Amino acid sequence: MKSFITENFLLQTKAAKILYHDYAKVMPIIDFHTHLPADEIAEDKKFKNLAEIWLKGDHYKWRAMRTNGVDEKYCTGDVDDYEKFKKWAETVPNTIRNPLYHWTHMELKQSLDIDKMLNPDTAEAIYNDAREKLQQDEYSTVSLLKRWNVDAVFTTDDPVDSLNYHKEIQKSDINVKVLPTWRADKTLAVEDPKSFNSYIESLEQVTNTSITDYVSLLNALRQRHDYFAETGCKASDHGIETFYNCDWTQKEVSDIFAKIRKGNSLTAEEQIKYKMGLLHELAIMDHEKDWVQQYHYGAIRNNNTNMYRKLGVDSGFDSIDDQPVAKAMSHFFDRLDQNGQLTKTILYNLNPADNEMIASMIGNFQDGKTPGKMQFGPAWWFSDNIRGMEEQLEALSNIGLISQFVGMLTDSRSFLSFSRHDYFRRILSNLLGNDMEKGLLPYDFNAIGQIVQNICYYNAKQYFNS
Repeated sequence: MKSFITENFLLQTKAAKILYHDYAKVMPIIDFHTHLPADEIAEDKKFKNLAEIWLKGDHYKWRAMRTNGVDEKYCTGDVDDYEKFKKWAETVPNTIRNPLYHWTHMELKQSLDIDKMLNPDTAEAIYNDAREKLQQDEYSTVSLLKRWNVDAVFTTDDPVDSLNYHKEIQKSDINVKVLPTWRADKTLAVEDPKSFNSYIESLEQVTNTSITDYVSLLNALRQRHDYFAETGCKASDHGIETFYNCDWTQKEVSDIFAKIRKGNSLTAEEQIKYKMGLLHELAIMDHEKDWVQQYHYGAIRNNNTNMYRKLGVDSGFDSIDDQPVAKAMSHFFDRLDQNGQLTKTILYNLNPADNEMIASMIGNFQDGKTPGKMQFGPAWWFSDNIRGMEEQLEALSNIGLISQFVGMLTDSRSFLSFSRHDYFRRILSNLLGNDMEKGLLPYDFNAIGQIVQNICYYNAKQYFNS
């Protein structure tokens, strides 16, 4: 059976089809938040099979497989790749109405030219077809980027990373910008003194400094921050549980850092003061370089203790948090803004209940100079589905300016995931096209089409100076 992903998939009206085919589809991609490994781009890697490119590290699929009764060995174990793939093929028909159902068939068709439904009956043929194609030059990592007309990819990198592969790419003839993103989350992870101090020691090594106090920590981080900027970095990213509404002084944070460097555990209050104090300093560094700072907040991570002990982080046992956050967020940005140190900012909320709050919050700190300086980031993680995207777009357009939105990203470790940009572009085109058909927007394709193209590409290009 052929795939149901037709050329007009998700497009319900004539106007939607015109907006997508004539305006959205043709735009290049700036993927400003991914977890793609730069080494696989530098080496122009070819994957052995669909399991390697598709299932490795994909906790979205692992969650679905577990829910479908698949044993853990087929998710994260060391069984044969084809056996893992067969279990995924068994799961796919049961993922209806989950975005995985759409993404699976979009990725097969759009990235691998396989126009079939995946199920147990078709699994072997699809696996063999994909395995043969993935050995060909036109399906290597760089070729897949070019197939999707990717202009720029932002990776996610730790301050101690060498960025050597980014440098290799910059010197090569790969015609795609691959830019590092500064993610200093481990400098904030003070829950475990032993693990934290081990990380600080690695920071000492890479900076060839001795980090004995808070000032020397900031100096070491600034040294790496400068290095990232020299290697093309234009953005930071922070994965935080929430914003905390607390006051702190430089001396308090210095004393807290000294305490943990001695191997002592911190109280809950000390952890919060340290995190918000260091986040503030990192935001100042970003402002000095005119970087974009990104905050992904609202996840409860590693809920399943048994599986965390067995598999570690990012294994598919996270969920949505519901802590109040508005006042704390306002306090954090206002403190920066009062001192003229608030840089361009993107906020990603995991809980859709925060949509209207975020859409209104960003309006508090627009500066009247930089279009869309404060951004409500695209629907993220558990909200990365049709309803989630539509609700994010509705909240942004009803309370802010959708015309200044910087658009979509993949947030993925897979080179097949660029279909998510197409998914978003179809949803965006359908939303605006339906409004045109209803008379809620002018039936003017030049005007509305330009807004669509800005959201798909031009806004991000200007925002990130890429």
